[in-house]
Amino acid sequence: MSIKLENVGIAVRDLEATISFFTDLGLTVVGRDSVRGEWTDTAVGLDGNHANISMLQTPDGHGHLELFEYIHPEGIESEPTRPNEIGMHRVAFSVDSIDKALEIAATHGCFQLRGVATYEDVYKLTYVRGPSGIIVMLAEKLKKN
Repeated sequence: MSIKLENVGIAVRDLEATISFFTDLGLTVVGRDSVRGEWTDTAVGLDGNHANISMLQTPDGHGHLELFEYIHPEGIESEPTRPNEIGMHRVAFSVDSIDKALEIAATHGCFQLRGVATYEDVYKLTYVRGPSGIIVMLAEKLKKN
């Protein structure tokens, strides 16, 4: 059996604001739709499921995010996750300039959880609290091959 990662799905409170954040960071919208009906009820496990969705792709074409804004049942607000909570807690991106990425994030009202750290002179890393409370890790490779 072969396996490959298809995408990471994230439920968001404001689809347009979240798309704007990720496209400003360099992702591209490759699809949008409004989904509902028996097939989504079955696949997702929610009766009456209706969501507006968007698929975004990283510039290298390998990474994909699928963003969902639920219409029905209505999205449930929860406390933003913390890095040590069990379950999915972040999405990570390599960037050419962590400083530029932080400037872009700030224009969306999204800021670092603490600061920028350096891992063994290999990466500069930081976690940003993105739209809908999503934790986004940004990593800039320091040693260029």
